[in-house]
Amino acid sequence: MSTPVAGKANPMEDIKSASNYLRGTLAASLHDGATGTIADDDIQVSKFHGIYQQDDRDVREDRRHRMLEPDHSFMVRARVPGGVCTPAQWLALDEIATRWANHSLRLTTRQAFQFHGVLKRDLKTSIRAINTSLLDTIAACGDVNRNVMCSPLPELSGLHRQVYQAAVAVSEHLTPNTSAYHEIWLDREKVAGTVDSEPIYGATYLPRKFKIAFAIPPQNDVDVLAHDLGFIATENDGELTGFNITVGGGMGATHGDPTTYPRLADVIGWCSPKQVTEISQAIVTIQRDHGDRNNRKHARFKYTLEKHGLKWLHTELEQRLGYTPESAKPYVFTGNGDRFGWQQSDNGLWHLLLFTENGRLADTPIASRLTGMREIARIHTGDFRLTPNQNVIIANVEASQKDAIDDLVKRHHLDTYRQLSQLRLHSMACVALPTCPQSMAEAERYLPDLLGKIEDLLELHQLRDQPITIRMTGCPNGCARPYLAEIGLVGKAPGRYNLHLGAAFDGTRLNQMVKENIDEAEILSTLDQIFGDYKRQRQEGEYFGDFLLRTKQALQLELTDNG
Repeated sequence: MSTPVAGKANPMEDIKSASNYLRGTLAASLHDGATGTIADDDIQVSKFHGIYQQDDRDVREDRRHRMLEPDHSFMVRARVPGGVCTPAQWLALDEIATRWANHSLRLTTRQAFQFHGVLKRDLKTSIRAINTSLLDTIAACGDVNRNVMCSPLPELSGLHRQVYQAAVAVSEHLTPNTSAYHEIWLDREKVAGTVDSEPIYGATYLPRKFKIAFAIPPQNDVDVLAHDLGFIATENDGELTGFNITVGGGMGATHGDPTTYPRLADVIGWCSPKQVTEISQAIVTIQRDHGDRNNRKHARFKYTLEKHGLKWLHTELEQRLGYTPESAKPYVFTGNGDRFGWQQSDNGLWHLLLFTENGRLADTPIASRLTGMREIARIHTGDFRLTPNQNVIIANVEASQKDAIDDLVKRHHLDTYRQLSQLRLHSMACVALPTCPQSMAEAERYLPDLLGKIEDLLELHQLRDQPITIRMTGCPNGCARPYLAEIGLVGKAPGRYNLHLGAAFDGTRLNQMVKENIDEAEILSTLDQIFGDYKRQRQEGEYFGDFLLRTKQALQLELTDNG
């Protein structure tokens, strides 16, 4: 097992080693009322508990001039395996958002909930409330396996139930074993004489974060090939038969560093449902033992795989499993977006998928989304499912409840999907400014306005009804998976973005950067010309990204099939 060496280039390894299984001095930091921040090492340790310390960058400079510390607050992320929660849990999370956060719920691109603006003095109360709802925040962040994703697919509920159970089992199996979380946040005393251990992770956990997703063809809404480890369901007459296994995907990169890059996962075989958990553990421990612990920019599993190769991985996997996974089976994806409106599943229940722009549920003059969902949760007897595209499904609705839910949806203007363009319905953005410390440019606050201008161009070229995926991030880390969008905008500096084009509509081909560090005017002029070419030269049923790959002529773009 890899262990950190004092004095090495990566200080995070020493912090983890000295943390005593994720305790650090976090308890003492939380009791320090003289500051809104926590100790530097505890900032890193707290991530394993689902917390990111942030500050409001809109007022950072003003506070610096006034000799005040930054306006610190915390983002708290609840872990929700497969994105499924009960109405009671929804109401509990809503109360946290309105009492201790910034009066909004953020649906993440990994089917989890985030709270923003939680003050240090309210952290413990908030996390306790999350745990009381039978959810938690442990492993929502940090160098561990993160929230396990699972395609919601409401119209195939029988199959979804089977795949969802596998996803939950993997999530539970890979949850850190330390008792530090319960001691710090829930005031549970450690049993005398017991010694913490992490049989899967070890004392220094993983070299970097690890992400797992379960996909159910023909939908690839989880973007399964963007993950360190993925499972693509295979079925026969609606019954789960097994999973194709994918390894080595990842979206993160660093501007100006060609040794970092997004990568699509490789399909390495097939396994039965009973083998999923042990294969997950085997892959995680391979990364634990062989991942780069010196350079965090190269510490993801994709770089481990690139360094050692697939043949090496097969050998390592066979040694840990005692068998070799079977050959992969055929599968087909058709898209990675959501299908809005009412749908009925095989058990006769109904499911309503609602658009949530960039995943932010808040009350605005246009729509009272937070209040509306709260009122729906009070009468709903089914469950809620968060989609990987930051939207929400009111799931498992009895036919007798449909009218009541429809009334609330209309009263609070939650049915905007009926009037929106296909581009907006296929859009996604990360949080970015003002709270994300990594952000170089706007994303969530800016994309809606930019979309309006791009929609005008699509209208001009009679393409408004054409589904096109577009995603924006404030930095190259890829939280909104921009490298798998037909139009990807990656923040480079305030008001400036790298333009990426040519991904596949089904999430099986990366795009490529075609223009660097450009402003809004150049983004629009570039897209205007390309949309004109697309309108005139596209083939019947041809998606935008596929058109660019086929023609390679719009703006003389040198796009290649790097999928």
